[in-house]
Amino acid sequence: MSDTTRKGGLFHLVSTHALLLLTVALIVLFSFLMPRTFPTMLTVQSILSDKAVIAFLALAEMVVISANQFDLSTGFGVSLLHSLAIGLIVNAGLPWGLVVLIILACGLCMGFINGLLVRKAKIDSFIATLGVGTLAYGLAGWYTGGEQIIGELPKAFVALDHIRLLGIPLPACLVIVLAFGMWIVFEYLPVGRYLYVIGANERTAELTGIRVDRMVIGAFMVSGLITAVASLVLAARIQVGQSNVGQEFLLPAFVGALLGATTVKPGRVNVWGTVVAVLILAVGISGIEQLGGAFYVEPLFNGATLIVAVGMAGWASRRRLRASRDAAQAVRETNTKAETAGS
Repeated sequence: MSDTTRKGGLFHLVSTHALLLLTVALIVLFSFLMPRTFPTMLTVQSILSDKAVIAFLALAEMVVISANQFDLSTGFGVSLLHSLAIGLIVNAGLPWGLVVLIILACGLCMGFINGLLVRKAKIDSFIATLGVGTLAYGLAGWYTGGEQIIGELPKAFVALDHIRLLGIPLPACLVIVLAFGMWIVFEYLPVGRYLYVIGANERTAELTGIRVDRMVIGAFMVSGLITAVASLVLAARIQVGQSNVGQEFLLPAFVGALLGATTVKPGRVNVWGTVVAVLILAVGISGIEQLGGAFYVEPLFNGATLIVAVGMAGWASRRRLRASRDAAQAVRETNTKAETAGS
């Protein structure tokens, strides 16, 4: 194997798995600096449990971003849906199983409304979803009356957060199951490829017979459904309904989805890249906090990472496009030489 081949292989490894390598490096660094507190099962469980909601929302954002759209309603949706879940159980006395179905249906409806506004009303996704999210936040404030909804919850419902499978919190297990399912859809099923084509060039997708409206509305509905799942997990964890919980998850969810586009498959959002991006955020914030970082460390870290993520995602996308053009040019040159030689 030549040195050029080795260097090319090394560059490919680093460029496609840089975030994962950086995550491992951070784990090693924090374990060295805090050998008694960081490399413990308690830290692992804390990271997996606390960041499960963000992981769900990042995957929800990934679905929409794959079609070149944005969903700013996720964080606000969590405010409404988790408060509604607590209220229906505590105040209305509904069975928790029925409440779960209601919340999932509400998430689907919210996504459907987003999709209709974007595709049928032709409103930019940024504006449409921000408007829907703001309405959801207002409804959350009206429903809670600006106060906390507190009451006894069924043990089976609380178990959504408290159960451990081989020491791993159930929400983290659900994230892995969801990620695996989404990976199959995006890598091996037509619907995933259709979303990528729509995200790359909507006009081309229409010309190839893809039903763009149906696919984009479906993407928003899936995002709403995943947001509903995240809301249920959050409700089981904090066991309190309050309207000001939820918005704080919007920024890290976007960071996870956009930063994930720089790894595994640089240049486009992808499932495992998103999971790795959320993991590096969780490890970084947890390590800094254990080192004595103040309460404002997390928003500073998330904001700075978002700026870096957008820049890196744009660079990776341009690099991917340039490589595609170079490959196409090489094929044309090869064909031209073959035709010249044949004549």
